[in-house]
Amino acid sequence: MQIGRLNHIGIATPDVEAAARTWAQLYGAIRAHDAFDMPRQGVRVKFIDLPNSQIELLEPLGEASPLTGFLQRFPAGGQHHVCFEVADILAARDAMVERGARVLGDGEPYIGAHGVPVIFVHPKDTGGVLVELMQQPEEH
Repeated sequence: MQIGRLNHIGIATPDVEAAARTWAQLYGAIRAHDAFDMPRQGVRVKFIDLPNSQIELLEPLGEASPLTGFLQRFPAGGQHHVCFEVADILAARDAMVERGARVLGDGEPYIGAHGVPVIFVHPKDTGGVLVELMQQPEEH
C-alpha cells in the first residue's frame, strides 16, 4: 500500500459559512460547494476547491460531535486532519494494521464526505497528525 495524492485538508471551524468567506477574502478561494450535513459523523461539511486539492471545512453538529472537544481546545478552529487517496481502502487498512498503526472506530471503512469509503489512522501513530485515507474516486 502506498498513499496517493493529497485529496484535502480538513479544518475544524465553529461556522463553515463564515470560514468559507474568510478563505475567499484572504486567499481568493472562490469555488465553494454547498454545505451538507453528515449526521453519522456529527459534522456539517463545506468543500472549497483549490487547483490541486480541496479544503474541507467541518462544523460540529451538536455537542456529541467529535469536533466539539477539538473546538473546546481551539475555539477559533484549526487544522483537523489531512486526507490522502489510496487505490484500495481495504488493502490500505490491512497495511496500516500490519505496520502497527491503529485504525479508529471499529476498523471498518465507512462512506465519507466524497461518497467513497474512508478510514482514519490514529494521530499517535502518525506524529500527532490525524490521517484520513480514502478510496480513490473513480473519476481519477
